[in-house]
Amino acid sequence: MKLDENYQLLERELAAGDPWRLDGNPFERERHAQMLRLSLLDGFVMNALEVGCAAGAFTEKLAPHCERLTVIDVVPRAIDRASLRTKQWSHITWIVSDIEQFSRAEQFDLIVVAEVLYYLRDVGEMRAAVDNLLRMLAPGGHLVFGSARDATCQGWGHVAGAETIIAMLSETLVEVERVQCQGQSTNEDCLLARFRNSNSPSLLLQDPS
Repeated sequence: MKLDENYQLLERELAAGDPWRLDGNPFERERHAQMLRLSLLDGFVMNALEVGCAAGAFTEKLAPHCERLTVIDVVPRAIDRASLRTKQWSHITWIVSDIEQFSRAEQFDLIVVAEVLYYLRDVGEMRAAVDNLLRMLAPGGHLVFGSARDATCQGWGHVAGAETIIAMLSETLVEVERVQCQGQSTNEDCLLARFRNSNSPSLLLQDPS
């Protein structure tokens, strides 16, 4: 994502007291509860990555269950707000970065990316972001994805949403569970999915020849 209209929109929305009603809306609370459940199906997480922290509502829920947690967001204001909200924990690393550019040599046991990828400008950028995340997912690790549905995102002026990204992830990962969260508004309709990287370290070390 570049410094464009989407970036400016995020900046304006983050200026609100409870952006996107992540704390006050029952639909958002249920969505976060399901995201946390999917994230912790294997219990305590050694090394996690959260992509897109908004104001830190989900970061605050995930952090106590991780040995290490890296959080990235393209908007500095989001990092500032989320880090202030979670200042009691010292094991969180905060990074301002575009998901397409972010890179780490280490791999993550858990990656959580929710309500983020539809801000990218086209399907090509979405695929590049997905491929980047897959490179950082450890063998046997899990990725939890969430998004409003394609039709909802398109109604907001975005290219695509949940169904499109889930199809991309399913090309490489194994889908473990899918959950639909639906609220009272027509815009409150999202899909959450947990995926597993079925590659094993032994397979990755084998000589392909």
